[in-house]
Amino acid sequence: MPEEKPPAPPPEPQKIDVIFRGGSVTAIGVVLAFSLGFLNNWASQPGTWIPEDLAAVFLIGGGIVFQVWALAGMLSPTSLEGPVYRRIVRTFMIGLILVSIGVLVAIAGDALGYSRIWFKQ
Repeated sequence: MPEEKPPAPPPEPQKIDVIFRGGSVTAIGVVLAFSLGFLNNWASQPGTWIPEDLAAVFLIGGGIVFQVWALAGMLSPTSLEGPVYRRIVRTFMIGLILVSIGVLVAIAGDALGYSRIWFKQ
């Protein structure tokens, strides 16, 4: 009777260096702080809001949610695994893109708002 070999263990997932992950946590935290700071300063400005402002708020707010989700994921010990790390970075990039689009919409809304005031005179 031939001797049966035990099944091979599954391969270990690629690991990310702890120092590299630390830099990623820092980068995500800094970008998240800037996103929150922009939203805070922009919302605190006196003036009338136009409909484009609400679109910007939803985009920036949604992007911040993705960034917080990425930061929370990056603080997990499982983020040292390569596939998990890449998924978290994709989540962060979605948040960064949403915030960027929201900021552009906010700038466009402010420009439209100012142009409405200038051309009414």
